[in-house]
Amino acid sequence: MSQISSLFVTRLYQAALSEHGKPIDAAELEASCWSIAQDDEAGQEWCDENGFPGYTSYASLTDLPYRFPIFKDLVKVLNKHVKAFAQDLNFNLDGRKLKLEDIWINILPPGGIHTGHIHPHSVISGTTYLAVPKGASAIKFEDPRLAMMMAAPARTKDARAEMRTFHYVTPEPGEVLLWESWLRHEVPLNMAEAERISVSFNYNWG
Repeated sequence: MSQISSLFVTRLYQAALSEHGKPIDAAELEASCWSIAQDDEAGQEWCDENGFPGYTSYASLTDLPYRFPIFKDLVKVLNKHVKAFAQDLNFNLDGRKLKLEDIWINILPPGGIHTGHIHPHSVISGTTYLAVPKGASAIKFEDPRLAMMMAAPARTKDARAEMRTFHYVTPEPGEVLLWESWLRHEVPLNMAEAERISVSFNYNWG
């Protein structure tokens, strides 16, 4: 009897941030993001110079958990989610832990996009969401084999989720998504009438 197996599975972790650890005050965290964005002149300049829509602290502030206690609390919770995901991935960490490498704010305005990219030199990347207004962009993940599908036909419209070339996730505020850092992803055009606010992060090993 014939048998078809799934090989080399790509895992995506999705959970409520509150599922592990102390609940985070979402209103305080969002207010902190706005306050940082308004005060971070270096970050504003970087966004203007690089044509980055809205605001990100990625290139300007590398010590958010030390500056704001709410981010320190957030990292404690994220550590537990990342640990759970690493266990699911069957990582052999050889007695070491995955550690936060960087964490940054994203405020994406109406009409803004984040083009496709990966997170080199990291192991697990992710985002937690603070504001996802109606019509805001889903996050789009790309099949990592896409560049090698030179002659493959397109998938049918009703293809199973794991067989599709692209996978879209529309997160809820208070959720966290985790994926392996080599997985290419993007945020399509924000069609909402308000900003989409999130906090992204990378974890490395060693």
